[in-house]
Amino acid sequence: MFYTCGPNEAMVVSGFCRSPPLMIAGGRVFIIPCVQQIQRISLNTLTLNVKSDKVYTRHGVPISVTGIAQMKIQGQNKQMLAAACQMFMGKSESEIAQIALETLEGHQRAIIAHLTVEEIYKDRKKFSEQVFKVASSDLVNMGISVVSYTLKDVHDDQDYLHSLGKGRTAQVQKDARIGEAENKRDAVIREAHAMQEKISAQYKNEIDMAKAQRDYELKKAAYDIEVNTKRAESEMAYQLQVAKTKQCIESEKMQVQVVERAQQIMLQEQEITRKEKELEAKVKKPAEAERLKLIMEAEAEAESIRVKGEAEAFAVEAKGRAEAEQMAKKAEAFKEYKEGAMVDMLLEKLPLMAEEISRPLCEAKKVTMVSSGGGDVGVAKLSGEVLDIMTQLPEALEKLTGVNISQVASHTG
Repeated sequence: MFYTCGPNEAMVVSGFCRSPPLMIAGGRVFIIPCVQQIQRISLNTLTLNVKSDKVYTRHGVPISVTGIAQMKIQGQNKQMLAAACQMFMGKSESEIAQIALETLEGHQRAIIAHLTVEEIYKDRKKFSEQVFKVASSDLVNMGISVVSYTLKDVHDDQDYLHSLGKGRTAQVQKDARIGEAENKRDAVIREAHAMQEKISAQYKNEIDMAKAQRDYELKKAAYDIEVNTKRAESEMAYQLQVAKTKQCIESEKMQVQVVERAQQIMLQEQEITRKEKELEAKVKKPAEAERLKLIMEAEAEAESIRVKGEAEAFAVEAKGRAEAEQMAKKAEAFKEYKEGAMVDMLLEKLPLMAEEISRPLCEAKKVTMVSSGGGDVGVAKLSGEVLDIMTQLPEALEKLTGVNISQVASHTG
C-alpha cells in the first residue's frame, strides 16, 4: 500500500526490512501491511512567545522580557530529523512547542542575568543575537532549528526604565532645543551663505560675461587679423603670380632675343668665315707663298754661308795643320842640325831685317859726316832714332826668328 505526505510533514517507516527505520520528508512510500508500520511527524514552523517575568539583571534590577521565536524540525537534515523523531515521535505540535518554549525561556533568563538593564534596553539587537546563538546550539541536538528570535518587550515594576526614559527624554528635549537653535543658526548661516553665494554668483556671472566679452573681442580681433592676413597673403600671392607671369614673359622674350642674337652671331661668324676664306684666297696664300720663298732663300743663303764657313774653317784648319807640321819639321830640323838650321833661318829673315833697318834711314832727314883729321871720312853720326834702332836690332831679330843672336854669333865666329 502506498502512503504520501506533503512537504510540511515527514513519514517514518519501521518494521520488516526497515532497520533502521526509513524517514521520508515530503514524498511517498510503499508499506507492507501487518509487517510494517508508518508514523508521521510535523515539520511546520512553530511560533513561540518566550516570556520571562521579573528576572534580575546583573545589577539586581528585576525586569520582564518578552521575545518571539520561530522554529521548526529540520526535515532536510537526516541526522536532525532522526534526532527529532527519537525525541518527539508520537507527540503533538503543542507538546513539541512547549518543550522548545521552556528551553528558550531558560536560555533567555540566563542571558538577562548576565546583562544590565541599559545593555538590554539600548542594544536589543545584541541581546537577540546572544539568545539566538545559545538557543540554537542547544535545540539543534533535539533536531529543532531556530529560524529567528526577536526581543518584543522589556518592562519593569520599579519605574527604572521610566526614570531612564525621563533622563533620556530630558536629554532629547535638550538636544531638541539645541538642535532647534543650531538649526536656526545654520539657517541664518545658510541664508547668509546663500546670499553670499548669490552675490558671488552674480559677480562671477558678470565676470564671466566680461571674460566672455573679452574673449569674444580677442577672438574677433584674432579672426580679423587672420582674415586680413589671408587677404593680404592672397593679394601678395596674386601680385607675386602677376610678377612671375611677367617675369616668365620677359624670360621668354629674352630667350627669343637670345635665339635671334645667336642666329645673328652665327650668320656673322659665317660671314667672317667666308671673308677670311676669301682673304686667304686673295691675300694670305700669295703672302704665305712669298713668305715661304723668302724663308727658303734665307735658309739657302744661310746654308751657303754655313758651307762657306765650314770650308774656310776647314781651310784654316788645314793651313794650321800644315803650318804645325812645318813647325814640327823645323823643330825637328833645328833639333837635328842645330847651328846650321839657325843660320839658315837667320839668312831667310835677313830681307825682313833689312826692310826694318832701312825704314828709319828712309825717314832720316840729314846725315852728318865727321872727319878724323887725316883726310878720311870718319863714322857718320846718325840721328838718335837710328842709333836706337841699331841697338834694338838684335832683339828684333830674336823676336822674328826665335833664335838667340849672341849664341849664333859665338858659334859662327
